[in-house]
Amino acid sequence: MPAVDTACAEAVDLAREAAESTAWPQPVGEHLGHRAEGDRVVTHYFGCLDPAYSGWRWAVTVARAARAKNVTVSECVLLPGDEAMLAPPWVPWLERLRPGDLGPGDLLPTAPDDVRLAPGFTQTSEYADRQAEWEPGLGRVRVLSQEGRDEAAERWYDGVGGPRAPIAASAPAQCSTCGFYVPLAGELRQVFGVCANEYASDDGRVVSADHGCGAHSEALPLPAVSEHNPPVIDELGYEVVPAGGDEDAALDDEALGHS
Repeated sequence: MPAVDTACAEAVDLAREAAESTAWPQPVGEHLGHRAEGDRVVTHYFGCLDPAYSGWRWAVTVARAARAKNVTVSECVLLPGDEAMLAPPWVPWLERLRPGDLGPGDLLPTAPDDVRLAPGFTQTSEYADRQAEWEPGLGRVRVLSQEGRDEAAERWYDGVGGPRAPIAASAPAQCSTCGFYVPLAGELRQVFGVCANEYASDDGRVVSADHGCGAHSEALPLPAVSEHNPPVIDELGYEVVPAGGDEDAALDDEALGHS
C-alpha cells in the first residue's frame, strides 16, 4: 500500500471543484474520504446527489510531480458504490439470440467450428443421410453432425410438437397412425415427421410420431345433433266436456234441426 501524500490528501477543495464542474448542474455531496493510488497520487471520493445515479460516487484523482508543490487534477469519473444500480453483465450477441429473432434481411453466420455441423464426407455412419454420400465437392460443404441431430431431436421432442404438448394429451390417436403424417428422411424418420393437414395447428411443422391432435385422419366423426320428432296428434281419444246451461242446450237443438 503506497504512502498517502500529504499535499494531495489536503487538496480536497481542488478535487471538489473538479467534481462540481463535471457534475454541473447537479450538486456534489460530502467528502467520503480518500485513498492513495501511488506515489504522490491520491483519489478523493464525493457523494453523488444525482437521482439517476443513486449509490454512485465521484472519484477525483489528484497528483503532483516529484519535488513540486502544486497539486493538479488527473481525472474525474463517476464510480458505482456498493449499493449502486448496475447494468447486467455483458452477454455476447450470439448467446443472447433466441429462436424467432432472425428477421428479413438479417444474417446469422455459423462458426467454422460449430459442433452441430460436420463435413459431409465424415458422416458415414450406417444411419446417416444418403445425401452425405454425394456431397463431398458436389453439394453442401457441411451437413448435420451426430451431435447436431441429437440436439435437434431433443429440442423438437420437448417442444410444442412433442408428446407432452397440451394438445397431444387430448388427441384421439398418435401422429404415427395419421394419414397426414409424412416421415422425415434419414435417421430422424424413426421419431419425427411433418404434419400435412392444413386444418391442424401443426401443419407444415415437425412433429414426433407420438404427438397428436384432434385433426387425426382416423378420428371418429361426432354424431349429429338429435332433433325432436314432429308432434303426434291423438285422433282416437276424446275429451269429456261438462254439460252447460239452457243456452247451450238450445244451441245443440238448433244444430240438430229442432225448433
